[in-house]
Amino acid sequence: MTTLSERISQSAFDGSRLRVILLLDLHDGAQNQFLEAYEHMRNQVASIPGHISDQLCQSIENPSQWLITSEWESAPPFLAWVNSEEHVKTVQPLHSCVRDTRSLRFSVLRETGLAFENTPEPVKGRLQAAPRLGDGVVRHALTFTVRPGTEDIVAKILADYDSPQARVDENTRLRRTSLFMHGNRVVRAVEVEGDLMAALRHVSRQPEVRAVEEAINPYLEQDRDLADPDSARMFFTRAALPTVHHVKAGRHAAADVQRHALFYQAKEGCGMALARLLAGQDEEAAQDVAGPIESSTIFQRDDVVVRLLEVSGPLDAQPAQALGIGGDRKAAMLGRLLEGGANGLPTTDLEAARFLAQAEMTLITDRRASES
Repeated sequence: MTTLSERISQSAFDGSRLRVILLLDLHDGAQNQFLEAYEHMRNQVASIPGHISDQLCQSIENPSQWLITSEWESAPPFLAWVNSEEHVKTVQPLHSCVRDTRSLRFSVLRETGLAFENTPEPVKGRLQAAPRLGDGVVRHALTFTVRPGTEDIVAKILADYDSPQARVDENTRLRRTSLFMHGNRVVRAVEVEGDLMAALRHVSRQPEVRAVEEAINPYLEQDRDLADPDSARMFFTRAALPTVHHVKAGRHAAADVQRHALFYQAKEGCGMALARLLAGQDEEAAQDVAGPIESSTIFQRDDVVVRLLEVSGPLDAQPAQALGIGGDRKAAMLGRLLEGGANGLPTTDLEAARFLAQAEMTLITDRRASES
């Protein structure tokens, strides 16, 4: 799929090369330990399919500041690696060396240099075809599971908390937070204007949020200790559910749409392919002038895919489009990628509506900042 539409502000599926930048501030005296951990990580990542190169740089102004850059043939192999349990274990030795980190990810749009002047396209990966027009909003999600039988207790806790202060600093503010559940799985989707990491740090320090996190601790399937920085970091690293695609049709006013979330459990190893299929369908749906979908945001990690929709009218008015399939071919592809999907493949509107009802997540709370 080639992403050219101005309606798409974010996509991991346009095939362009990816540049990843990791900014690090080391603890005093941790340099040798950091270099040893980096060498191990570098050797690991060099064998990952899709990896092209990486560089380690040290600031000429502040020797505690370091920069790691890596280049990838495209975003999907990097996302598959960075979201894997292998990556979590590989980078764990770095945590005790680093005071602060910031990760940035960019598609390569233009290049200048002798290596590229006489070559229409690099050998590995291609350049992003055109700039994407954004709306200044960063979208991110977290997901985790709670112990079966505790869903109602957790839903009440998550619905009743006081909203944290929206303003983070002069450049960053929380815009919207939506909480959904599907069975014992919780998904928290956030929208931030400005710096996502600054917003997440801000939220984690708010007493209202800390009280909620402590309240749900006894019900989590994955143990964590929020008083232990390493335990908390590992939990939220595993809970991260990154955005891989966002498209906005631009046809409906915000007051005319309702927010919904759909949960898709992919077959083992098929999560990225499923997210790509849904992204392509949503790109086509955005071109439909009569379509009910105003926007779609797809989150994916491993074999979990969540599709966040803004829809005008009832979700099941056009069940196939709402589900992310258009025509028998797309339905068949969906069936091949979903866990158990081939057994209940929707081939009629009635079956699609039934499938849609099974995929729809329960909205627990949807909160906007007062200025939004």
